[in-house]
Amino acid sequence: MVVTNPTAEKPRPGGWRSPLAVLAEGGAPLISFGFVLAIWTAVSLSQIVPETIFPSPWSVWFATVEMWSNGTLPNDLKVSLSRAAIGFGIGASLGVVLGLLTGRVALVRTLLNPFLNLLRPIPAIALVPVAIVWFGIGEGSKYFVVSYTVFLTVWFNTHHGMQYVPDTYLRAARSLGASKLREFVTVIIPAAAPHIFAGIRLGVALAFLSLIAAELSGASSGLGFRLQEARQYIRTDRMFSLLIILGILGASVDYVVHRIGQKLVHWEQG
Repeated sequence: MVVTNPTAEKPRPGGWRSPLAVLAEGGAPLISFGFVLAIWTAVSLSQIVPETIFPSPWSVWFATVEMWSNGTLPNDLKVSLSRAAIGFGIGASLGVVLGLLTGRVALVRTLLNPFLNLLRPIPAIALVPVAIVWFGIGEGSKYFVVSYTVFLTVWFNTHHGMQYVPDTYLRAARSLGASKLREFVTVIIPAAAPHIFAGIRLGVALAFLSLIAAELSGASSGLGFRLQEARQYIRTDRMFSLLIILGILGASVDYVVHRIGQKLVHWEQG
């Protein structure tokens, strides 16, 4: 038996909150980044680790300014974003279309699912040599590696969402006399939409991951190529700068996709 105190003060949704609580809620990322930056600065000032191995924050900043000033960073950003966008567009489109088919058409599922599930454990970096042999060291090999990785992720999530639409939704639509087409458009796809957008969101992150794997070999520009070049010259300041830029790019695109998903799939929140 639960005993409650009727005189106890209940929390008021619109009541006063302390500034610390507001800061913790709205500025959590800034607090986290500030904490990490403080630890990083302290380690650099203590000189426990040599500067050539673990660069200081100011060294990374100066390296970033240097790469931006001489034009290498803007060019690499443009090239890498273009490759990631094209590869993601190809992979996500094919993944959604094929996921819709394998999720609802038994014949397509029987023919393709075993083969696609066999491909899923193969990492993108293992396909880089094959992509170079097939498409050369040009843009085609990068598009192939990125689209391959994104395709499998988006396909799997779309297939899962389409295959496991609750039967109660389908029975309700049929009892109301909905046609097959209307049932597919107004019931099945909305029910599977959260899974589809989850796959697309994960595909965005994997697009950057596979892009760097593709650019580490067989490329003459891009962020991955610049990372490889910095390793050859032991420029850890540039390496840290490029890694931070990749993290910011990935997080920014992920946030945009997440917000779009919230707007489009507004009926599936929480």
